[in-house]
Amino acid sequence: MRRTAPHPDQLPLGFGEDAEIERMIEARVAIRAEAEAVRWRFRLMIVETVLLTTMVIVTGLVLHQPTAIIARGALLIGATCLSTGILLILLTGLMGKLLSRTRRWRARRSDAILPWRRP
Repeated sequence: MRRTAPHPDQLPLGFGEDAEIERMIEARVAIRAEAEAVRWRFRLMIVETVLLTTMVIVTGLVLHQPTAIIARGALLIGATCLSTGILLILLTGLMGKLLSRTRRWRARRSDAILPWRRP
């Protein structure tokens, strides 16, 4: 494939030449992707909560249950589903942080011990 010469007024682009810029871009993309993942987890949890609450309401109406029992059941299911979902998301995040800190600690520890090991 033939390569054309750039226009003299165009700034030269050097892709892959500056590793520091690459690292900065990758770090920003990773932070953004992590934030999007948390948002999607919350969205999924909200959808599941609404779905289960709606199913309880519809089931109660189909079975001709009293309105107070339907409302209480829907409220309990909705609150339980929401609270367990939030708890699960928080525990997942805390576990991820704990594992990354443990990995960093073990890497530092092995680097510190490495000079004293016999070959």
